[in-house]
Amino acid sequence: MTDCLEELKVDKIYEVFERVRKESPLIHHITNWVTIYDSANIVKVFGGSPVMAHAPEEAADMASIADAVVINIGTLNNMTVEAMKIAMAAANKKGIPVVLDAVGAGATKYRNEKIKELLEYKIAVIKGNASEIASAAGINVTTKGVDSGNVSGDMVNIARQFACDKECIVVVTGKEDICTDGENVYLVKNGTPMMSHVVGTGCMAGSVIGTFCAVEKDYLFAAIAGLVCFEIAAENADKTSEGPGTFKNKLFDKISTLSDISINKMKRLEKIR
Repeated sequence: MTDCLEELKVDKIYEVFERVRKESPLIHHITNWVTIYDSANIVKVFGGSPVMAHAPEEAADMASIADAVVINIGTLNNMTVEAMKIAMAAANKKGIPVVLDAVGAGATKYRNEKIKELLEYKIAVIKGNASEIASAAGINVTTKGVDSGNVSGDMVNIARQFACDKECIVVVTGKEDICTDGENVYLVKNGTPMMSHVVGTGCMAGSVIGTFCAVEKDYLFAAIAGLVCFEIAAENADKTSEGPGTFKNKLFDKISTLSDISINKMKRLEKIR
């Protein structure tokens, strides 16, 4: 992985966004039924091509033609878990990135058991809030449904160690997003509190990360670039929104008007030394 804020290519974030628009990568989702429309829409607005194929019978075929696979465990059942494993195996065989969104990890015994099984596959990026990531990493915490619970311990160190153990990128979303490859740690400080008042923004973030990973093989940079673009658009949407409803609609609009000038002016990143 690249080291730096200096070498992170922060001035190249918009170029990754442009590649998404140019290449229109196919992002195969097995995802959360609550937010499936939002996840599909966010990929489309950024310029990707979303497909939501949950049947085990076609999971391998769909993953084999995709450019990335996004697995979101928000609404688990045995059928979707089977499809997830099939899709992840096919993605691993093809060599395309898998993004695992650990929604609700730590909430139930069943969910904890299934995420352990999914973690046996090769994953490019594991994403979740603080308690979801801590639980997935094996720490005894309780998640409040799909909202973050309290975590005792340093989340930066937890994320860093988890990334080392799984040899992947770990993203912890929150007021400041932690992104690490186990050695380098960056904080993405963009975003707005309004995002926490709309169901689905976390799931959308996972889909955005998957979309950027489809065109950028430095997955740490891809995750950071995706979050920066998504959260700057959210900031711009919040400036003129009247509440959660108008905010959500304006979010999609503001993504379509992102420019390299606005991204370079508004991005807020920090490397943890």
